[in-house]
Amino acid sequence: MKSYIVIFLMVSTTFFSQKKISKQFETDTNEINIYTAGLDNITIENSESGFVEVYLYAEDYDEQLIKINHKNTSVNINFEFKGTQSREVVFRKFITKRLQRAHVIVKVPKNKEVYVFGENVDIESKDFKNNLAIYIENGIVKLNTIKANIILKLYSGNVFANTKNAIVNVKNGHGKIEVNGILKEKTYQKTPKISDVEVTITTVKANVFLTSK
Repeated sequence: MKSYIVIFLMVSTTFFSQKKISKQFETDTNEINIYTAGLDNITIENSESGFVEVYLYAEDYDEQLIKINHKNTSVNINFEFKGTQSREVVFRKFITKRLQRAHVIVKVPKNKEVYVFGENVDIESKDFKNNLAIYIENGIVKLNTIKANIILKLYSGNVFANTKNAIVNVKNGHGKIEVNGILKEKTYQKTPKISDVEVTITTVKANVFLTSK
């Protein structure tokens, strides 16, 4: 009986310590730029509301901000964190840079191109129907089923994608490329007879895992 009580208290503490803020906005521009500094991971998916929707979940700061900068041809989304960090995060920064415990979900209407910039961040695209370009240094990138053009450039990490019916170009320096469980050379290309979706992945030492089934 005591073990059940302990588990309940731990879950409750985690839930109530997490802070969430959100912003929604409309834009006529076709380019959305997302800068991931301060984030551990980000999820990108399509919005069904016609608005760009940004949801920020964070634990270790007194205040967090979503900053939207509208320009003539694009919109920039940044994140800012203020206040004191927990002792655990300050200590563990000597071990890893990515311990902010900050996660963002960005939902974007169709027909808007999205660009993501960052250093150490994990990214997941949930069957995104928009053109997407990702430029990061290191991270786990989950592209799931690819439904629009994708450009991905990163130094290291792991990449997972379903590239069925897509034109694929992969260049890898020192990592491995695995397609349907079979190891490939340092470059991999696939050109279906009929496809209007193109995937380009360039990396120095990341591992790339593709499925085409």
